Amino acid sequence: MEASVIRIGNSKGLRLSKAVLDQYNIKDKVELILEKGYIIIKPVSVPRKNWDRSFKKMRERNEDQLLMNDVFDEESFDQW
Repeated sequence: MEASVIRIGNSKGLRLSKAVLDQYNIKDKVELILEKGYIIIKPVSVPRKNWDRSFKKMRERNEDQLLMNDVFDEESFDQW
């Protein structure tokens, strides 16, 4: 795929089509990786974005219960 380098103020940039942005889930930021004569453009993702909001909702609905006990009945602390 070929892309044009365009002027943006005193800088220059690449214009990516909406199809490319959607296909690679590119939002506001990308990571540029410079390797052996290549520039790799990689989308930046925030894997835990909005988890705090989800945890608060779970707490309000009393859904934040442990799925398993944190100490097992057959567990022996003598080994420690």
